[in-house]
Amino acid sequence: MEQGRAEAQTPVRARVPAQAGSAAPHGDHVVHERATAVHAASAATPDAAGQGAPRLQRHSVRGQVLAALREALLAGELTPGEVYSAPALGTRYGVSATPVREAMQQLAGEGAVEVVPNRGFRVAERSARDLAELAEVRAMLEIPAIVGLARALRPERWGELRPQAAACARAAAHGDRVGYADADLAFHHALMSLTGNRRLVEVADDLLRRTQRPAGGSRLRTAELLADASEHTALLDALAAQEYEVVERIARAHLSAARHPH
Repeated sequence: MEQGRAEAQTPVRARVPAQAGSAAPHGDHVVHERATAVHAASAATPDAAGQGAPRLQRHSVRGQVLAALREALLAGELTPGEVYSAPALGTRYGVSATPVREAMQQLAGEGAVEVVPNRGFRVAERSARDLAELAEVRAMLEIPAIVGLARALRPERWGELRPQAAACARAAAHGDRVGYADADLAFHHALMSLTGNRRLVEVADDLLRRTQRPAGGSRLRTAELLADASEHTALLDALAAQEYEVVERIARAHLSAARHPH
């Protein structure tokens, strides 16, 4: 099973249908894939059912479905505890159920959904305890790594992470929760990559993905995103100034369950 982030594709829009028997009152939900095109792809064709929802591009359909489902989860369009069938989602996306099942299997491996035999996939419900435990594990791994990097790297190296921090700040300023999740993952991925430890990077990426949906399906406020983004900049400032105690304090606060909004 493919791991890591979805392959970048041409932006598309698709609708996520409410499931039969679902208590959710929302009806159809609009999701928008934000990934940037790497290869040229043909324009989306109209939905065969005449509903006007564009089909996903043929190029790497599975990757586009995975990206769209991740966005729906982050935006709260897929309700925690609800079961969604692959055929229903596939119909709305204009694809077969197969790429939907494949994408959902990867999301199940990341803990975002649970497989419900003969029915589909249930969106996982995250408790405050779940997020606290994930934050604790992240702190155990990332704080020693960050402190070690602070002492090992030249101060000017931290300028390499300024673009990622700036991307987080832009997304936060617009209240863009999905864009912020992508930018936040890029920042922490770049930070852990400086260790040169590929396994650490893989584990850290996975842990962050698992924390990117708040407990209870709640939505993050813009103020929370801005506060989180400001800690990225403060951390880089402390790293560049070689203020090791400040580095550890900021990193610990940033990764703590009580402070971190994810």
